[in-house]
Amino acid sequence: MVLIGWALYYLFHSFESPLPWTSCNSTWNTDTNCFGGFFPRNGTNSRSSASQQFFDHKLLNQTDGIEDAGGVQWELCGYLALAWVIVYSCIFKGVKSTGKVVYFTALFPYVLLFALLVNNVRLPGAEDGILYFVTPVWSKLFEVKVWVNAAAQVFNSLGVGFGCMVSMASYSRYNNNVLRDALLVAGINSFTSILAGFVVFSAIGYVAHTYNLPVDNIATGGPGLVFVVYPDVLSTMPLSQLWSALFFFMLLCLGLDSEFANVEVSVTFIKDEFGPQVLRYLKREELLTLAVCVVCFILGIPHVTRGGIYIFQLMDHYTAVESLMVLASCEVIAVCWIFGVPKLSLMIKKMLGKAPHIYFRLSWLLLCPALMLVIMVSSVAQHTSTRYGMYTYPVWAEVLGWGIALVSVVWIPVGAIHEICHLKGSFLQRLKTASTSTVEFEVDSESEKRNLHSTQPGV
Repeated sequence: MVLIGWALYYLFHSFESPLPWTSCNSTWNTDTNCFGGFFPRNGTNSRSSASQQFFDHKLLNQTDGIEDAGGVQWELCGYLALAWVIVYSCIFKGVKSTGKVVYFTALFPYVLLFALLVNNVRLPGAEDGILYFVTPVWSKLFEVKVWVNAAAQVFNSLGVGFGCMVSMASYSRYNNNVLRDALLVAGINSFTSILAGFVVFSAIGYVAHTYNLPVDNIATGGPGLVFVVYPDVLSTMPLSQLWSALFFFMLLCLGLDSEFANVEVSVTFIKDEFGPQVLRYLKREELLTLAVCVVCFILGIPHVTRGGIYIFQLMDHYTAVESLMVLASCEVIAVCWIFGVPKLSLMIKKMLGKAPHIYFRLSWLLLCPALMLVIMVSSVAQHTSTRYGMYTYPVWAEVLGWGIALVSVVWIPVGAIHEICHLKGSFLQRLKTASTSTVEFEVDSESEKRNLHSTQPGV
């Protein structure tokens, strides 16, 4: 939601002429270090582009480190509040209203992506950027970090491990074709990522051509790509105000889609687990959704202080990879090994009328758990300290980061210990009972019954 607030900030400033991130003559610029146009940042050069200074000194107004939080930036806080108002207005009636809004917020970005692509490929130097994007560097395939980052990217874009898929799927029809939907969602997600890559790198190639720089000097990651490099790209195009407004409106739509699902997860969980108790006080589900949005807005306020970017980077570093990998690994192991592939296959057979293909069953039994365990161990083993630009975080901030990562992970062992302690028998008996699924099925044949009992003796 902080990113959506930033996108709103840039969206409203896109209607100014000239665009505010193109000039070095504004009050937030440092006269001696500002460069009107793109200028590569590295460890030996202290100069920065006008768009970089707009991001650092105007949008963020950042302090020197996480030790100095500074005050709340009330303008950014207002944009964050506006973002939450938009989210609440779209979802307060539940998944029915969300579904109608998503028809626009999910489909309209594709119109803008194709429009940007058509515009970008006509620019000089676009071919160089696209070739840089599609040319493989085979040695990278042997770097574990590349695979960990790839998994984190796919998990974040699909919502794996966040509960979004499970929460939204719980509203589907019983006989909904989940296998078809899974393939469609995964395929569309990959297609969208590749399409966005062509859009971004065609524009980066154009900037490299304009300033006579290598493409790899301009390609960057993190918020800098969206809020520094791309605004600078858009400012050099004809009708720059129009393209800037469309680009940041597209970001707004994409961010809202993600946040609809995240809020729905929280609301669905509270209703399922504590519905009667909560609704006794709040009376209506709309008020429950409002309470979730207000609490989340309050939790976002530290990110819109002058030192908020350092908190943002710290949370992004620790929660977007490490804790997500642990959560997803535990979820896969619980479903595929503890609940069991035979039960999962039987459920799908009862829903769809036929058993899942052998590929899915082998993936659930061996491939997915093995891959998740390797990625989880690798992500923790290759952990690096947090950095933001040239700033290195102090030790206490790193400890805080691990604490933030554990907030969502610690409940798995705590829940397991709680379950074991409340059972009767010896420790091994309690451990076996706690790790055995208690879901029961009406089996239709002796073969199904044998399959279930052969793999799940506790059923």
